[in-house]
Amino acid sequence: MTTSKIVGTEAGDARITWYEAEKARLVLGVSHGAGGGIEARDLQALAAVLPDHGVTVALVEQPWRVAGKKLAPAPRTLDVGWRGVWPALAAPGLPVVSGGRSAGARVACRTATELGAAAVLALGFPLHPPGRPEKSRAEELLGAGVPTLVVQGGNDPFGKPAEFPAGDYRLVEVPYGDHGFAVPKRAGIEPERAVTIITDAVTAWLAHLG
Repeated sequence: MTTSKIVGTEAGDARITWYEAEKARLVLGVSHGAGGGIEARDLQALAAVLPDHGVTVALVEQPWRVAGKKLAPAPRTLDVGWRGVWPALAAPGLPVVSGGRSAGARVACRTATELGAAAVLALGFPLHPPGRPEKSRAEELLGAGVPTLVVQGGNDPFGKPAEFPAGDYRLVEVPYGDHGFAVPKRAGIEPERAVTIITDAVTAWLAHLG
């Protein structure tokens, strides 16, 4: 069953679209990045697959997207929006995995311990701005403080898997994938296969969590 709900936050109204599992054991709350919304194919694929594995998926549209703005606000404001939707994510009374893609992954990492997240799912974690490896955001990832899965494209300009520091997290690579997990034709990997790598990895990891 799919339902949508507007949730007020101090940063404005957010929207949660729920994809409910019949016998849920976990909630995965996951938000989008600064360059797109919940229509991202990795987010939609997780929403389609995970409910059959006992995981209710809540796709969260940050207030700036709901308001129709084209540019994401400062990280602090993104965190305010995420804090505001958290009570709704926790309302079913189940452990909540905090997730996001790109900028949303940073938000999930920064707020995980404070909000009591059971774990963090980071899709396309932007380790650094493209071409600026000296501007590392590794501290946010390493400071999540809960079990963390990073799913990263092999050719992500925001941080290739080999660039990630050692730490207490798991990293799964989507071969040849860019920041949105698109793969070039020459890679010999069908786009559907890239998506399956993501959903299989997340499903297996969540099964291990509980």
